[in-house]
Amino acid sequence: MLGTSEKKKVLHQPKLDTIRMVEYFIKEHSGEYKKRALWEHLPKKMMYQTYCVIIDYLLESNKMVMASDGTLVWTWNPELVKKYLENENLMIR
Repeated sequence: MLGTSEKKKVLHQPKLDTIRMVEYFIKEHSGEYKKRALWEHLPKKMMYQTYCVIIDYLLESNKMVMASDGTLVWTWNPELVKKYLENENLMIR
């Protein structure tokens, strides 16, 4: 993953609809594919560099993780976050 001091030169920034397409595909196929195989099975083709930018974003934002065997697993659960935010005994630091 890239830190703030380590930035790759990105030739093409992905559009929001492309990011969302990848998100939905990963949600539906969580734990089924490794990085390259998932890219090959996407419903819409894109440059691999663009795909890698999206994957880096999803990993950095903790929406998904890469399992020890290399498969991509969706982890983001907005309902669980909402449940915790409604709990008066918990606070955000």
